Amino acid sequence: MLRYLPFAVVVGAVAALVLVPSFPVWTAVFSVPLLALGLWDLLQRRHSLFRNYPLLGHIRILSESIRPMIHQYFVESDTDGRPFDREQRVLVYHRAHDQVASQPFGTERDTGRVGYEWINHSIAPKAPCAEVPRVRVGDRCAQPYDTALLNISAMSFGSLSGAAIEALSKGARRGGFAHDTGEGAISPYHLNGGADLIWELGTGYYGCRTADGGFDPEAFAEKATLPNVRMIEVKLSQGAKPGHGGILPAAKVSEEIAATRGIPVGRECVSPPFHRTFDTPIGLLEFLSTLRELSGGKPVGFKLCIGHRWEFLSICKAMLDTGLRPDFIVIDGKEGGTGAAPAEFTDHVGTPLRDGLLFARNALVGCGLKDDVRLAAAGKVVSGFDMAICMALGADWCNAARAFMFALGCLQSQHCHNNKCPVGIATQDPLRQRGLDIEDKAQRVARFQEQTVHALLEITGAVGLDHPHELDPVHFFHRQSSRESSRLSETYPFLTPGSLLAGDVDEKWRDLWDASAAHSFARVAA
Repeated sequence: MLRYLPFAVVVGAVAALVLVPSFPVWTAVFSVPLLALGLWDLLQRRHSLFRNYPLLGHIRILSESIRPMIHQYFVESDTDGRPFDREQRVLVYHRAHDQVASQPFGTERDTGRVGYEWINHSIAPKAPCAEVPRVRVGDRCAQPYDTALLNISAMSFGSLSGAAIEALSKGARRGGFAHDTGEGAISPYHLNGGADLIWELGTGYYGCRTADGGFDPEAFAEKATLPNVRMIEVKLSQGAKPGHGGILPAAKVSEEIAATRGIPVGRECVSPPFHRTFDTPIGLLEFLSTLRELSGGKPVGFKLCIGHRWEFLSICKAMLDTGLRPDFIVIDGKEGGTGAAPAEFTDHVGTPLRDGLLFARNALVGCGLKDDVRLAAAGKVVSGFDMAICMALGADWCNAARAFMFALGCLQSQHCHNNKCPVGIATQDPLRQRGLDIEDKAQRVARFQEQTVHALLEITGAVGLDHPHELDPVHFFHRQSSRESSRLSETYPFLTPGSLLAGDVDEKWRDLWDASAAHSFARVAA
């Protein structure tokens, strides 16, 4: 409660002016305006920081007044060493607040640095398509789903507050896009928001969990058949900590979260690193088929951060051997992640998004499976340009987590793990959650998604194309040195349809293919 101390001091000073005749009258010059400002902070709904830190919150704004607002809201670089560009940081803020996302004096990026990327435009550009495209998922399902090009990636109730979850869900409903629940189960706040939900099922099977932590088919069917649930996503691994179970610190396990997940109150919740329902590629596909049947024919897929590459090829072999298919696969980049994770995992475990997405695309194409399985990308996707590159590399749609947190007003204070989030997003403290106005933040979420997708469509038109799925690596350039650049189609290898099956690949791919087996995730000995 120390955050209210400055306001309490001001209230005391004004009270002393009224009640103590000998109290210096000149202090009214400072105390009365500060009292008015503090009351405004507490009553206004637009700024979560001011509601939770009356008067004190202004110190942060003043300290940043010499630089663009939200300049320090984002980390300076991602784990690959690529700058998390200032233009992108400002972009999220402007789009969420429905402000013009433009800047004077041209780009501030060093276009000559190694790694700089751009897309070439056409002399004959086209107007953005009038109708925003959607992607059909689950052609063979009884209840296929037409998903948006940009959706909210997995962030669990527990990791985020109920107010944040409801604001995200309401924003997704208003914008007509989907909200991934994260592995923390479907909460009342997801349902209150009314969004289309992608129910993520992690290794803890929260929301459909037996007493000993196993999978409960009846509990799953009860929730999976809810009309809000449009797709089911089995989480094999996540970008922030692949190979490690989810972590929810004990301080955040309230009675409400415990009831939603089916776990003890006030005890650290650590998900197992592996699934108990299957342990082979064929077992995974059979489990997905079971979930599809229990859900009434809704699209079912899985999410993973690419690790051992032969394991993904083993899943491809299992698809070919059994005829079973996931309806979609989400590739999560190791640079993503919004929750708690061990530092070593965050920094050094797992494959970055671009490498993982390209590998998954090549594996599916090389096996002749890409037309059967939709592919999505998640991992620091922020701008329309980010989406454009992902789609050129094989993604059918994109998911974003961090960007939507900033649209909610996240300051990246990095207090997510100790229940002291200053803006009420990553906390279960009801007093801190009070700072987050659900209706206002839902509008920001919807605006950010709408304007980012519109930017993607504008880029597509500038290239001279009608649809973002026509974007190709040949349209993008990557600077190799201060004097040389190359197309992404030249920078990265791209397999042709069926080339893995025909053996028309290089030695590295052949070795990986020979090391994989449909009946096991283990590497097959040479």
